[in-house]
Amino acid sequence: MATPVSALTVHRSPVLGDVSHAFLGRTGGVSKGLYASLNAGLGSGDNPAAVRENRARALAAIDGADALVTVRQVHGARTVEVACPILDDERPGADAMVSWVPGLALGVLTADCAPVLLADARAKVIGAAHAGWKGAVGGVIESVVSTMEEYGAERRRIVAAVGPCIAQPSYEVGPEFEGRVPPEFLSAGAKGRFQFDLPGFVAHQLRAAGVTIVDAAAPDTYTEPERWFSYRRTTHAGEADYGRQLSIIRLG
Repeated sequence: MATPVSALTVHRSPVLGDVSHAFLGRTGGVSKGLYASLNAGLGSGDNPAAVRENRARALAAIDGADALVTVRQVHGARTVEVACPILDDERPGADAMVSWVPGLALGVLTADCAPVLLADARAKVIGAAHAGWKGAVGGVIESVVSTMEEYGAERRRIVAAVGPCIAQPSYEVGPEFEGRVPPEFLSAGAKGRFQFDLPGFVAHQLRAAGVTIVDAAAPDTYTEPERWFSYRRTTHAGEADYGRQLSIIRLG
């Protein structure tokens, strides 16, 4: 029996308009224990059959998708062009994708890192990026925007949404962040440490890349355990592993 969309945690962004997309949370799946319930992470220790079912349920949240494409995320800045489906065991190492093919859904897996979905509806080009702090500092945003440009997108027309990720009050980092990100994205924390504004920094990079319409009003994955997976929350709890949520975009 198909799972009703109402059973899923689905966050959508108004800036993406009619472009089919969904930032999925952790509800509505079949996984158990640490992975309950919509764990979409192929790299997790979850039952592979459960992960496949969860990915199928997540894909059903955006009608009309022919196939889901994800990459083997490596916290870098590489963008790959997606012209056809890619088998799960042949996923390239990359952190962003661009496509111009109707029906192909691009998916990003996260558990505190920022998922970014982008579209130029006039050019019919979409992008998806996984932006943790390493990828964001390393240039993954400029990489995905420039690759979209190669396929006819214009920066001034691209719209982008930063999805659910860890928010500044929940994200303590060390002094090594000083000098690596602009100081306005670091607030003073305890014992010489800082609180890092990841979604704000990613939105800043999008605007610096020429994207003028950016939505970064996303939920905090750390503070809502019933809705979102969180690597940092799992680490603080001393748990052995964690689930990954899926963010998807496709052309009509």
